[in-house]
Amino acid sequence: MPATKKNVSRRKFLRYSGMSGIALTIGYYLPALGKGKAEFLTAQSADNLGIELTAWVSIDKTGKVTILNHRSEMGQGSFQVVPQMVAEELEVDLDHVNILFAPSDQQKYGSQSTGGSSTVRGAYKDLLRTGATAREMLMAAAAKRWGVDTSECYAENGQIIHRPSGKKLGYGDLVEDASKLTPPKNVILKERKDYKIVGKPMPRQDTPLKTNGKAEFGMDKKLKGMLYAVVERSPRFIGKVKGFDDSAAKAVPGVKQVIKVQRAVFATSAEGVAVVADSLWAAMQGRKALKVDWDDSGFEHYSTDQLYAKMREDLKGKPLNFKSKGDFEREFAAGSKKVEAVYETPYESHSCMEPLNCTAHFHDNKCEIWGPIQAPDWVQREISSMMGLKIEDVTVNMTFLGGGFGRKAFLDYPHEAAVISKAIGAPVQVVWTREDDMTQGPFRPGMVYQCRAALAQGGNIAAFETKMAGQDMDHQWPGASKLSYNGSVSEGFLETYFESLPHYSFGDIPLDSPVPVMWWRSVYASTNGFAYESFMDELALQAGKDPFEFRRMHFADERYRDLIDQLAEKSGWHSRGKNEGWGMAITECFKSIVGEVVKVSRKADGKIKIDKVIAVMDCGWYVNPDIIRAQVEGSIVMALGAALKHETHFQDGKAVEKNFDAYKMPRISDIPEIEVHIVDNDEKPGGVGEPGLPPFSPALCNAIFDLSGKRIRKLPFNLDDI
Repeated sequence: MPATKKNVSRRKFLRYSGMSGIALTIGYYLPALGKGKAEFLTAQSADNLGIELTAWVSIDKTGKVTILNHRSEMGQGSFQVVPQMVAEELEVDLDHVNILFAPSDQQKYGSQSTGGSSTVRGAYKDLLRTGATAREMLMAAAAKRWGVDTSECYAENGQIIHRPSGKKLGYGDLVEDASKLTPPKNVILKERKDYKIVGKPMPRQDTPLKTNGKAEFGMDKKLKGMLYAVVERSPRFIGKVKGFDDSAAKAVPGVKQVIKVQRAVFATSAEGVAVVADSLWAAMQGRKALKVDWDDSGFEHYSTDQLYAKMREDLKGKPLNFKSKGDFEREFAAGSKKVEAVYETPYESHSCMEPLNCTAHFHDNKCEIWGPIQAPDWVQREISSMMGLKIEDVTVNMTFLGGGFGRKAFLDYPHEAAVISKAIGAPVQVVWTREDDMTQGPFRPGMVYQCRAALAQGGNIAAFETKMAGQDMDHQWPGASKLSYNGSVSEGFLETYFESLPHYSFGDIPLDSPVPVMWWRSVYASTNGFAYESFMDELALQAGKDPFEFRRMHFADERYRDLIDQLAEKSGWHSRGKNEGWGMAITECFKSIVGEVVKVSRKADGKIKIDKVIAVMDCGWYVNPDIIRAQVEGSIVMALGAALKHETHFQDGKAVEKNFDAYKMPRISDIPEIEVHIVDNDEKPGGVGEPGLPPFSPALCNAIFDLSGKRIRKLPFNLDDI
């Protein structure tokens, strides 16, 4: 077992947890940053070997369990499901589990980025084994004390019980003895039928913290001597500071300094002017008084119509081949029924409830960060690289996030805060206003799709093609080749379709634009899904098939058939009434499959209303059904906004929508009844936080066509105009 740098000890864990008297502390060592099977160790044995542990689990003499979580909590439920998994195998009441955020340390934790709905599916086995390992060690300690065989003992509700005699010992009574034992190499995990809390609805542990004010979000952080800063940034993304007049800004009471700053945005360096003050209000008033002269030459000042015109024109060219099978062009040319369609989706802001913010303290050639950050290890590497620091001299501390959606996995705002702190020689909290966030981006990329297909006799798809035109996020990173294809071209498209389609072609035509773009909830599946599942409905119509039957006949895998059958049953698809519009869509991302049916009808005034959404999620093995339902509901609401309410436009190289007066969000009155069903099976776990979003917009548009005969191929649209 190779040794790595030792920088975590029991003493340090005590500081993290705020506990005293910890007697049993275990964790797992992940060879090669997460590659390979976890090996469990106690804190003492790790200290002796110089081994780094992750996901530390400690039990004190009161029986209280503390876990260090290496992932952020942005509403998706990691703060709940991580302890729920450990508590299941440890046999403790969830109320006796405490969870703390771990600091950034890639060498110790491997990837700490929270995205791609990856927390459970990436670590569930090791988290279960962590609880089971501690349980087995406590049982062994009890058996040794009683002088009995371990097989005669079992764990229940924080106690070890001797089955023949009924003798009991609490975990707190055993932890000291257990800490001296060697963790077992192999532990037997429970069967699913024996779960007591995994798979069961459990109240979230962070809800009380968020209702009583104890939860710490980014802007709650306060440091001695901390100042506040806001930054005036170029409205055209890559603009440079020619000069600025700060005389009026410095005259504002409380303003301390006005300085030119930079932040890294992919491969570019974005400039701005920071106003630093002793209060956030003073900093904001100082910025209003600031006058900046910008140099925004050297790049295109695109407007929205120009961007989409270019994408549509690009579709006439040959794409970069992403994935293909057979000979599409030959089979398409020979097809008796051919279908073609073009779909468009808009640029979108992330618009998290909590605006961007970050607190930084640069001192003694070290930097410490606090804030709502999705990827602390990425931020640690970025600041280390950009500021010439040793990676161990950069510490990133996570707070709760008021939404993330990918934006808070970006690196620019922590880097900016670190730069300002170094420049002023003091800790600083940098706050972005809503207008800053919505005009600066990065944004979800707008996309245009060209879909073509030929149908065979009997209605099966003989050949299928899609060409996708739009910006590739990966092309923005330093050193990236702009000749590479987008690796997410088929994201959202069902894997089972690839098995049933004899000829297909998926291609990418990247758009070169200065508009910064990046991940958005479900990433490219949020746009792909609209095109692909809308097109499947158009194909079903041309084939003369029911949309349900058409999809099902192309499902080569029983798992998909089971999901669509459940979707039909739960929605009442086969008993659809008159004067109603019904639409379905099924998409797949992050190893989860979600089907949704949307029902629409006309109100007395003739306008269309959304009556109900029925969703069926197959995420395989799961932890907490309440969290799954909440995430699917939230995804549907976000998708509804993207379909009907909001988009970001550009005019002369500037974002037009600056706040929620123009970037309209769904209101409570816009939200239909949502019914969520979860598939029970033995598949490996998939993601939960994102997969519920992509099917909604195509299901809605398919329902509108079913009711009105009007086909919608461009988002967003006004429901009142149908």
